[in-house]
Parts: sequence; C-alpha cells; structure tokens
Amino acid sequence: MTVPESPQPASPVQIGLDRAAHERAAEGLLDEARARPDARVLVVHGDRAPLTADGALRWLRPREVAGDVTWAFLGRDADGVPLLLAAATADAEVPAVAETWGALRAVGGELAPADADAFVAALSLGRWLLEAPFCPACGSATRVHAAGWARTCQGCGREHFPRTDPAVIVAVTSPDRQRLLLGSNAMWAQHNRYSTFAGFVEAGESLETAVEREVHEEAGVRLSALRYGGSQAWPYPRSLMLGFHAVADDEQAARADGEEIVAVRWFTRHEIAEALAGGGDVLLPGTASIAHRLITDWLEGRA
Repeated sequence: MTVPESPQPASPVQIGLDRAAHERAAEGLLDEARARPDARVLVVHGDRAPLTADGALRWLRPREVAGDVTWAFLGRDADGVPLLLAAATADAEVPAVAETWGALRAVGGELAPADADAFVAALSLGRWLLEAPFCPACGSATRVHAAGWARTCQGCGREHFPRTDPAVIVAVTSPDRQRLLLGSNAMWAQHNRYSTFAGFVEAGESLETAVEREVHEEAGVRLSALRYGGSQAWPYPRSLMLGFHAVADDEQAARADGEEIVAVRWFTRHEIAEALAGGGDVLLPGTASIAHRLITDWLEGRA
C-alpha cells in the first residue's frame, strides 16, 4: 500500500468540550462543582440523554437531578461554568428530568459540536464508572478519584483509567475511484443496509496492517493506496474509530466473507447520492457516524 506523507483530514478540526483535565486532581472539585447553582449537568441513562423540544441536549442544574446516579466532572463551558455527568445504568428507573430522550447513535450527528463532544465523553466515562468497579488485576474493589477519571485498587494499589480501543473503518473505491465498495453486516436486521468496512486493531498490529487485513477478510480485495481520513470517539462500548480511504487493486475480487459480511456491492456516485437523500433501495449510515462522513467525502470529491 502507498501512504501519502502528509495526509489531509476529512474535515476541519472542531473545538468541542473543554475537559479542563488539569483541574481533576484538585481536592473536592466535584463536590464544589455540584454545589454551584450555575453548574450544568448531563444525565445519561444507558446510552441516552434528555433532549429539548428542538432536539438539543437538555442540560440540568445539580438540584434537578435525584436518584441513583454516579457523578463525574466533564469540564467547563466557554464561560468557565462546570459541566457535570450524572450516569444511571440502563436498567435503572429513568430519571424524571425530561419527556424526550435520544441515543447518541440517533442524535449525535445533529447536535452542536460542543454538545456532541460532551455526550460522547459522558457516555464513555459513565459506562466505565458503572461497569468497571473492580480491579482487573486482582479483583478488589477500586476507589474513584480525579473527579471520576481514575480508580485506585484498594487491594493491589494499581491505578486504572477509562479504556479506549482503536478500530479502523475504511471507505474502499474502485481503481478509477468512480465506485465505492460497501458491505452489509450479518448483525443488521435490514439486509439492504450497507456501510464501510470496520474492525478492531489487534494486539501488536499497525493501523495500516489492520486496514489491509480487515478489508481482505471481509471483502476479499487487496489495497494499493491508503489515506487517513479522520477519527471519531465511539463509545459502543469504548472505541476510537480511525477512518481511512483506500483503493482496491482489483474490483472483480470483491466478495463477502459470509460470516461478518453477508453481501458486498459496488455503488456509483448517483446511487450513493440517491441513498443519502432517502431514495433508492439502500440504507446508509446516519450522520452520527464517521462512516457517513467517509462516504460523503468520497461522494463530494474530498477523498
């Protein structure tokens, strides 16, 4: 594969949540933030957050949040006001703070950049706080500190932090770059749903090797070119999606592996444009996912 020396990102860098990470070690930070009447809280229940009538995130005041929730410090807004997380497990009673709730998968692409960033951080951190209370080394209970961003094992003393697992996601074009190869995953209920190819980076594997392996395993093609196209934090459960554009050596070699991918198909720009507009017989990824960005970048000539 050929990798350009200076790859260009698929979209400009956007400034989102100010995480104020340097403040996390301050003693009493979380309690002090919760005591401020102007602090804003994002409640996360499972993978959903409350929404306003116009579809924006509904931020609450600390006094408005009750029930069995786990608290953490997310950062600060542009005015320095603390932003907090209140996380509840999916099987807990829904906090009575809003009538409308939205999952990140469904609404993330429509949110303002700062709110989308806060939702991703809250969901990622909240899941770790709720689902990883014990030390993976010795099994002892851990103590949360750093305003929710670290744990110390009370048995062996090891320190633990929220995990991020790298995964590659790839938009593959034909040699003349006029067609896009997409696959239909066996786990999807709708067999007319297609997307780019993705998979986790294995231990000891480079990103480039992971791209080549995943695409060949799932779609049967070898790649002659590879270009980085941007990244996206995706807390399902804790992925960092690293996006690429690649060119297939031989489009005739494309075939589904029959296990993870049940069908592959070459699409023209007309077919992709029609599907993105809601027409045709194909469903494509929603705006919340980096797969949508990779596809639109190719369609609009940015890849």
